[in-house]
Amino acid sequence: MNNLAVAIKRVSKGSKQGRKEYAAEVRIISRLRHRNLVQLIGWCHRGNDDLLLVYELMPNGSLDAHLHGTSPLPLPWPHRHKIVLGLGSALLYLHQEWEQCVVHRDIKPSNVMLDASFNAKLGDFGLARLVDHGRGSHTTVLAGTMGYMDPECMITGRANAESDVYSFGVVLLEIACGRPPMVPNGEDVVHLVQWVWEYYYGRGAVLDAADARLNGEFDATEMETVMVVGLWCAHPDRSLRPTIRQAMNVLWSEVPLPSLPPRMPVAAFMPPPDAFYYTSSVATGGTSSTGTGTTHSSATETSTLLK
Repeated sequence: MNNLAVAIKRVSKGSKQGRKEYAAEVRIISRLRHRNLVQLIGWCHRGNDDLLLVYELMPNGSLDAHLHGTSPLPLPWPHRHKIVLGLGSALLYLHQEWEQCVVHRDIKPSNVMLDASFNAKLGDFGLARLVDHGRGSHTTVLAGTMGYMDPECMITGRANAESDVYSFGVVLLEIACGRPPMVPNGEDVVHLVQWVWEYYYGRGAVLDAADARLNGEFDATEMETVMVVGLWCAHPDRSLRPTIRQAMNVLWSEVPLPSLPPRMPVAAFMPPPDAFYYTSSVATGGTSSTGTGTTHSSATETSTLLK
């Protein structure tokens, strides 16, 4: 431990949600070992002090800061592609390679940390849930970040591996396009998934959606693969999404690209019989806000979420 640089996350004891997330992080991430997960070194909850989590320090900060920060230099494509593969490897481990399936529930660029060599390290397991392999996870207490949350999950309250895959798909598109998942446009909001699918993929010009700051300096095959896999993972119908292993097989160039319809499908699903409470933050234009309340579902709301 001598001369080891660490990052300390402080959690207030006064917050019930904070205490729950602290307990979840200690219980789950302390048992996980993978090169693409942030390593939890220790924790402290002594007396009346705040709760402390001690992590390995990530010198290059978060992916979010590199995609939407103030640096005049864009994150080069080779770094972005390595981050895509690293994040996917982390999710493959969580979903299929550990003793239980770990549903992260909050996959987004601000939770993807970068080490000195720009290797991706997924962190923040405060919302994660453990699920036995072969069984689904069902919760009516939603938590996550708007823009990255599976629309079906927001209506039905069912968070599982498929909803993690949806979030992964949105992050892939964000890495490729350099745009946040939701961009205000007057009184409306432009959703990244629909923007890429309708305006570019559907017209056979998906590479035109690539981050303009790259000035075309990217491997065209890799860029197309990342975008198409991103759309596949963010398919509105979770039954038509790939597993994380299927997605990684395409990203690793082991199988061909999937063929998706030119227009983004609209999924139909039924809400649960009762309203449920949610806690979420909203990612729009590189900023976030938080809110809590009661979500009531309707056909109008379902349609809005999928726009």
